[in-house]
Parts: sequence; structure tokens; C-alpha cells
Amino acid sequence: MNSLISPKLPPPSSPQVLLHVLFEHAAGYALLALKEVEEISLLLPQVEECVLNIGKFHSIVRLVAFSPFKSAHSALENANAVSEGILHEDLRLFLETNMPAKKKKALLGVGDPKIGAAIQEELGYPCQTGGVIAEILRGVRLHFHSLVKGLTEVSASKAQLGLGHSYSRAKVKFNVNRVDNMIIQSISLLDQLDKDINTFSMRVREWYGYHFPELVKIVSDNATYCRLARLIGNRKELNEEKLEALEELTMDGAKAQAILDASRSSMGMDISPIDMINIESFSNRVVSLSEYRQSLNTYLRSKMAQVAPSLSALIGEAVGARLISHAGSLTNLAKYPASTVQILGAEKALFRALKTRGNTPKYGLIFHSTFIGRAAAKNKGRISRYLANKCSIASRIDCFSEVPTTVFGEKLREQVEERLSFYETGDPPRKNLDVMKEAVNEAGEVVAEIRRKQAKKEKKRLKKEKKRLEALAAAENSISENGQETENGEEKPKKKRKRQVEETEEAPAPQEQATSPKPKKKKKLMCPEEDGVADSPMPVKKKKKKAPKNLETED
Repeated sequence: MNSLISPKLPPPSSPQVLLHVLFEHAAGYALLALKEVEEISLLLPQVEECVLNIGKFHSIVRLVAFSPFKSAHSALENANAVSEGILHEDLRLFLETNMPAKKKKALLGVGDPKIGAAIQEELGYPCQTGGVIAEILRGVRLHFHSLVKGLTEVSASKAQLGLGHSYSRAKVKFNVNRVDNMIIQSISLLDQLDKDINTFSMRVREWYGYHFPELVKIVSDNATYCRLARLIGNRKELNEEKLEALEELTMDGAKAQAILDASRSSMGMDISPIDMINIESFSNRVVSLSEYRQSLNTYLRSKMAQVAPSLSALIGEAVGARLISHAGSLTNLAKYPASTVQILGAEKALFRALKTRGNTPKYGLIFHSTFIGRAAAKNKGRISRYLANKCSIASRIDCFSEVPTTVFGEKLREQVEERLSFYETGDPPRKNLDVMKEAVNEAGEVVAEIRRKQAKKEKKRLKKEKKRLEALAAAENSISENGQETENGEEKPKKKRKRQVEETEEAPAPQEQATSPKPKKKKKLMCPEEDGVADSPMPVKKKKKKAPKNLETED
């Protein structure tokens, strides 16, 4: 175990030196002191026994101070600082406040040697790790909720869970556009599709070959064969009307004419309509799979241009994606040395050669690159070693650059081309320093242009967002104004209509009084009021019906 005790200091159990222990919890920092006990009680077996028993543990350790974190953000900052071995300002203030003033008479026990070294360097307190300190910290971790007043076990576990989530989330933060997991899945699916399409195409060839065996010799491509089998169907129905369609599929007039001639003199067996329906449906499936394979290849190219442009410019998208997939991620590939990149994918041959003491392989997945195929047999090992070196550089540039570009990949590709020509003709290549200087200058210009375009896009997006918000606000204002106008417009007609109803009810009363000769009829038509006022005659049939109609239209 690592130990940071100065050799001049006495052991921690002596009475001159008081041992303190720093414990970092999700809720805050805690400083604990070991009580003055005999030297024998601080031996490792005795401490191990006391850790599990809370009573015995309290007899050894006491809480000196506890400083809770102000917020979750502060807790995350302190956790990151402790994990990186940096002394945070909160921890510095906590130790300066609560540790003894005489630094020579104090010894601080910490769990992490990095933070112990930082404390000893900046504050001057001698620190110790490992041994008894580790056991004491284990006991503090177990009984921490009982040492701090007001802290329950449930709240302590919640604080740990919350800080753990935020700490992990901050550690795995990444750019969505540069996720290499999609490349790994895409290249794996692409390889699987190649195998499946090949198997299914062979099945179509065998199945349709019973009916038209001559087509296999004329057309060698699997996808084209399946399209032709779907187009031709029954060979007896093939005529010159389908010649143009055959030329479109084969992209060759001579092949189309050869297919037409072979169908007329074919030796294949006749086929029933139900069998032909099944063959055509299976051919449709194979054609759809091949079309999806092309779209997936396009997607992989675009993804490689975003994630690893230098690597894809150097050795191609397919080989670069296979290297990333075999390494597990772009970061893992960037950590590999060039010697590992060279034989990546040839592990079985390597271990077999080591076991049998034979020759080790010269190349792995990078063999699929065009450079090794173009090199002579005696130069294949040399060019593979040089290419692996450049692949390692390109992967590191892609992994750790903020704005990845294809500039470095193109320059590295030029270097490989020059080295290949040097092996063949003897022309000396350019120096690596000169090439990298050119690449850095060009990359700076490209990055500046990319950032300028991104700034323009961001401005346009903000303008569109501002216009959209203004339009929404204007629409809401217009709706609210229209609502107020309609309410104001409805109130005035109501009052007018009510007045009109009252006038119509009051106006014909004297005429009816004058025209009515009999008092009995007047009594029937009269409606007495509750206030004791004289009865006012109201015609029931006409005027009671009109008033409710007006009121209903108003409502």
C-alpha cells in the first residue's frame, strides 16, 4: 500500500501526534479523530474487529467536524476534484478550519493517495494511506449515518445515489453526432447482410435454375440475377417487348439479347404458376435486402465522415469502421500502439505463431486496404507497418480533436502513396515535419470556415425561433383582443334588446285598455305584481312568446 508518512514523524499512535481521518461522503466532508487509546488497540486485527461493532468503533473514533455540500452541483464539483487528485476550495477551507494549528503534531489519514499528495503539497499536513486507515474508513463508511446527527441511513443512500448518477453522467458525456456505437452496429449489420444476401441469392439461383439454367452463365451478379428472375418469370413468355427492360437491368445490350436468345432454346424444365409466384416473392425479398444494404452503406459513409473523417480518408470507410468495431470504440483504437493496429484482426494467427514458434502475421484488418494489395510481395510487411503507424495517428486526431476534418487524413494518405512509390522507384518522400506543418495550416483554415458556417446556421436558427415566438405572441394577442371585442359587442345589444322588450311590453297596454269592453276579460288578462302596485294588463299569447325568443337569441 502507498504511504505518504514522513520518516522523521513518530508513529500515529504516539501521544505527541493526533491522527485525523478525512472521509468524503456524498452529503459532505467529515473529519474524524482517533481517541487517545493504547498503541496495541491500533493494530490491524483489533481495528478489523472494532469495525463491525458500532459500540467498539465509537470508542475509537469521534466526529470532529462535518461540512455538508451546499447543492448537488457543488457535490459534483467536489467529487470530480477528489477523483482527479485536485484540492477543491471547499476542502481547503474545511481542513484549514478544523485541523490543528500545529501541523507537525497532526497526521491526516486519507483514502486516495492522489488527494493525500495534493493536501500535503498545498497545506503542509502529513498524510497517510492504507493499512489501519483503510480499515477505519471502512468502519466510517459503514456507521456514517450514526456518527452525524440528523443524517439517516435513507437520506445518506439517496445522496449517494443522486451523486453517483450525476457523476457517471458527467463522465460519459459525449457529442451525439460523434457516437461510434452506431458505426460498430452498422458495420456488423453490413457484414451480416452480405452473408445473408449471398446465401439467399444462391437459393434463388438453384430454384430458378431448374427453369432457366442458361441465365446463371450469362449473369454473375447476385442482385442483378434476382431482378432478372423477377422480370422474366416464365421464360416462354419472354419476347422482344421486354428487351428494353432487360437492357436497363443488365446495362448491356449484348447481354440482354443473349438472355432473349437463350430463353428460346433453353433446356430447363417447365414450371407451374404457383412455383413461379413463390420464386418471384423470394426474389423480391432478396432485391429489397440488397437495396437496404446500399442505403446502409451510404449511412455508414456519412457516419464515418462525422466521427472519424481522417481515418476514413486514409484507408476508407469500410476498413476504418472494421478497425473501430474490432477495437470496441474509437477511443480504444486511439489508445492502441501502431504495432497492435497492424495485427488487429489476426489474433489467432499471432498466438498460433507464438505457440509454434513460427512467423508472426504481418497484417490483420488493414490487409483489405488498397495500399497493401498494390505493394510488391517483399514490401507488404514494410508498407503494412507504415500504414498502421499512420492509422494510429489518424485515429488519435479524430478522437481528440474538437472539430475533426479530413485534412490530416488526406495528408497522411499522400505520405503513404509517396512511401509506396519510394519502395518501387526510389523517389525520396517528403519529411513528416513538413507535411504536418502544411496539414496544421490547412486544418486551421478549414476549422475556421466550419465554425463560421456553424455560427451562421445558429444565427438563422435563432432568427427563425424569434419570428416563430413573435408570431405566436401576435396570434395570442389577436385572439384575446377579438374575445374582448366580442364580449363588449354582445353586452351592448343585450341592453338594447332588453329595452326594446320592455318598450314592446309597455307600449300596447293603453290601446288594449281602450278596446276591451268587458271587465271580466280584463281580469283574466291582468297579472298582479308582487309589490302591490296597480295591475297592468299584459297580453299573454303574443307578448309572452316574443320576449323569451329575444332572450334566447341573446344568450
